Amino acid sequence: MTDTIISSATKEVVIGFGRPFVMIGERINPTGRKLLAEEMKNGDFSRVVADAIAQVEAGAQMLDVNAGIPLADEPALLVRAIKEVQAVTDVPISIDSSIVEALEAAINVYEGKPLINSVTGEEEVLERVLPFVAKHGAAVVAISNDESGISEDPNVRFQVAKKIVNRASDFGISPADVVVDPLVMPIGAMGTAGRQVFELVGRLRNELGVNTTCGASNVSFGLPNRHHITGNFLSMAIGAGMTSAIMSPLHEEVKNCVMAADVLNGHDLNCAAWIAANRDPNAGSGAGGARRRAGGRRRAGAAG
Repeated sequence: MTDTIISSATKEVVIGFGRPFVMIGERINPTGRKLLAEEMKNGDFSRVVADAIAQVEAGAQMLDVNAGIPLADEPALLVRAIKEVQAVTDVPISIDSSIVEALEAAINVYEGKPLINSVTGEEEVLERVLPFVAKHGAAVVAISNDESGISEDPNVRFQVAKKIVNRASDFGISPADVVVDPLVMPIGAMGTAGRQVFELVGRLRNELGVNTTCGASNVSFGLPNRHHITGNFLSMAIGAGMTSAIMSPLHEEVKNCVMAADVLNGHDLNCAAWIAANRDPNAGSGAGGARRRAGGRRRAGAAG
C-alpha cells in the first residue's frame, strides 16, 4: 500500500494505509489570528515557538507552518518561522504557502523532506509548483479544485485530483508523494459535505492509491460545540480511509476521536497508544481487585 514519507533532520513520519493517523498541527497560521499576524510582522515569533511546542506535546506528529500575511514579506517570514520551529522540535513540517518564492526560500533552510502545501488543478499553478516539488524531492498536498472553483459534485473533484496525480507523474513525482485534499466544506452550509468527503476518500484510496489529508476544522465552522463535530467527522473520515489531517491536537475531544478511530480500525497495535494516553495513573491493586470482584460477580451470574 502507499506510504508517503516525510522527514525532518532526525525524525521520519509515514502517512499510509493501515498506519496510525497522522495529526498535522494547524496552529502556526496567521490567517484569522490577528495577534499572531501582528507579532510575526513585528519580528516576534514567541507565539510561533509556543504553538509548536504545545502541539507536539499534545500529540502532533507534524506541524503545518504558514506565514501568509497581507502586505508582509512572506518569504522572509516563512524562513524565520521554519527556523524557529526547527530549533524547538524535531517533527517534520508541512511548508504552507501559495507563493513559490516563499516555498523556495523556506525549503532552502528546511532540514529533511517536507510536505509542500499545496498545489491545485489550475494549469498555471501546476506548471509553477510541480517542477519545484520535483526539483527538491518533496511531497505535495493536492487540493481538488481548479479554474472552475470548488465543485459540489464529488465526481468532478475526483477528476481534478486524478489530473493532478497524473500531471505530477509527468514531472517524475510518484503518487506516493501526492497527498490529496478532497476539500472539506462547512457542514452547516452544505449538509452533504461529510458524505462527499467520505465518498471521495474511498475513491482516492481505492482507485488512485493516494493518501489524503484535509483542513479538518472547516467542517464545523460556524457551529456551536464545534470540536465534537470535528472529532466525529475525523473518526468517520478515518473509517473511510483518510490518513492524515491538518488539525488542532489541543482539543481533547478531537484528539480522542482520532485515537479511538485508530484503535477501532486496527491501526493502534495492542491499543498501546490508547492505553498509554488513558491509563489511570492512580490505579493500583485496589482497583484491580475491584475489577476482579466485578468479573467474579459476572461469572457467578452467568453460571446461575
